[in-house]
Parts: sequence; C-alpha cells; structure tokens
Amino acid sequence: MKLEDAKLKYIHTWGSLATNWGINKTMAQVHALLLVSTKPLSADEIMDTLKISRGNVNMNVRALIDWGIVSKELVVGERKEFFIAGKDIWELFKQVTKERKKREIEPVLKVLDDLKNGVEENSEDAEEFKKLMNDLSSVTTTVNGILDKAIKADEHWLLSNFTKMIKK
Repeated sequence: MKLEDAKLKYIHTWGSLATNWGINKTMAQVHALLLVSTKPLSADEIMDTLKISRGNVNMNVRALIDWGIVSKELVVGERKEFFIAGKDIWELFKQVTKERKKREIEPVLKVLDDLKNGVEENSEDAEEFKKLMNDLSSVTTTVNGILDKAIKADEHWLLSNFTKMIKK
C-alpha cells in the first residue's frame, strides 16, 4: 500500500470510529489529516484532501482549536492561516480526556448534586430517588477522580496502574 493510500485509509477509518464516541466524523477526519501531515496545512489543502466545504473546514478547525488539540502556525511569506496538530499522542489523550471531563462528566456531577439535594419530600419514593442519585454521583465522582489522575499522570504511571487493575 502506498503511503498516501494508507494515510487516507487512516483518516477515513478514524472519522468513522469517532462517531462511535460521539465525535463529529468530519472533525475527526480533519484532526487525523493534520495529525499525519508533516507540515502545517491551509484550509484549502484540508478542503482538497477531504473533499469538504470551506465552511465545514473552518467550523471543525475552530472546534479542534477550542479542544486544544490543533493550533494555528505562521508560515513565513503566506497570508493564509495554516493549522497543525500536536504529534505527542500521550498529550493528545490527556487533552481530550480533560475536555471530555469538562464537557461531559462535570455537568453530570452538578445535575446529580442538584437532584439529590433538591428533593424536599420525605416519602419512600423520594428517599429511593435520593439514594439512586447519590449512588450515581458516587460512581461519577470516582470516574472523575480517575480521569483527574490520568490527566496529571505520565504515560508509564497510567499504564502500570491500568495493568495492575486488569490483573486483579
């Protein structure tokens, strides 16, 4: 397989897999393209490679910048904007984990806290509801703590602890 064919296969596969994780397919493909590129790419180059519109490129590149996994890069002598993805996969994992935690886990914790403390009734059903919210909050808080440790950890620490958890 030629390198360009392998890159395109990776880009399209990564986009398809991303939808299983609730991530926009095109956003994942733009990120994958920037990840495998050896030089910063302009919006035009991204459009041409992925066969998508300028608006789609701009919207997804801005989202990737907001996630902290793509940045603008100055190319001397060019007026266009160029974009690049960080190549450190461990840092990418930590940044995505940090963003997903902020966007998904923390809002759930707030809602669960509001729900378990907001019910004023003292009926049997209300107590059962509060217990369920407390249990969900407990599990979600544990997951949040694990994610905090993953974000702060280095690669070897996380892998060694993950291996220990699997062996038990």
